[in-house]
Amino acid sequence: MFGKKVVADMISRSAENEHDRRSFLRSAGVAGLGTVGAVALAGASTQSASAIPPAGGPSDGAILNFALNLEYLEAQFYSYAYWGEGLDSSDLTGKGTQGGVTGGHRVKFKTKAIKEYAREIAMDERNHVKFLRGALGDAKVSQPAIDLKTSFTAAARAAGLISSKQTFDPFANENNFLLGAFIFEDVGVTAYKGAAPLITNANYLEAAAGILAVEAYHAGIIRSALYRKGLFTEVKKISNVRDAVDGSSDDDQPIRSSRKHANLVPTDDNSIVYSRTAANVLNVVYLTPAKATKGGFYPNGVNGEINTSNKNA
Repeated sequence: MFGKKVVADMISRSAENEHDRRSFLRSAGVAGLGTVGAVALAGASTQSASAIPPAGGPSDGAILNFALNLEYLEAQFYSYAYWGEGLDSSDLTGKGTQGGVTGGHRVKFKTKAIKEYAREIAMDERNHVKFLRGALGDAKVSQPAIDLKTSFTAAARAAGLISSKQTFDPFANENNFLLGAFIFEDVGVTAYKGAAPLITNANYLEAAAGILAVEAYHAGIIRSALYRKGLFTEVKKISNVRDAVDGSSDDDQPIRSSRKHANLVPTDDNSIVYSRTAANVLNVVYLTPAKATKGGFYPNGVNGEINTSNKNA
């Protein structure tokens, strides 16, 4: 296994181009990140056959419960950032082992607009949790244990944002908050896009499409705010590491193109958003390119039938 210093050195190492850098990360040692909990948030497969529902694929209920696990994470992150407290206890119950939240506190926002972004997104994510729990009824899963502390530090170290001896608190200031949010938002969009072909019930599909649209708005808000802040280098490092753990494809995109144009809407050549399989989403939130059932933001894993990441290294 590679130590934290070696991982950081690999990530900061120069390469001929972006593809080479990410390929290097993927093949040369990001596999060691799973042990130290190292990368930050939710993966991706491209527009490939992996998005086509296989015979005997997951049920609609299993897919919605997987989405609920992700919504718990986002709702807790934004709730702590804006209000300084998490979800109501009545919104955490269900099947599986219920867990608490480690870390999280109110952000001291300096920019009124960014504070308003946090408030609106927090409300949306709370409503998503309530909606999915209502749609699932007695089949809903409970909130699993969520880590909003050591997971972000491990991710930031792996990306080279901080040294191996430093810690990263996404709630310390509004710049850190935006970088932490960036880790999540692109993930939610591509996760819902990847799940769409698997959902058989038309009503569930319509609801999922509605949530996908909201998540896309959120991602656009966060990417735009990061662009205005000029946090290009930091975002690129996070994108590199996120892309390195979520599969062999090279899809994850920073907020500025190689020609230094704005890249606020990450899409393929047809301007269509990429898809992520549930397994590859778990690679990012578990912070590992390995096959795993827990880690990263979910130290004990997610609840429900869909709970295992892919082996990508």
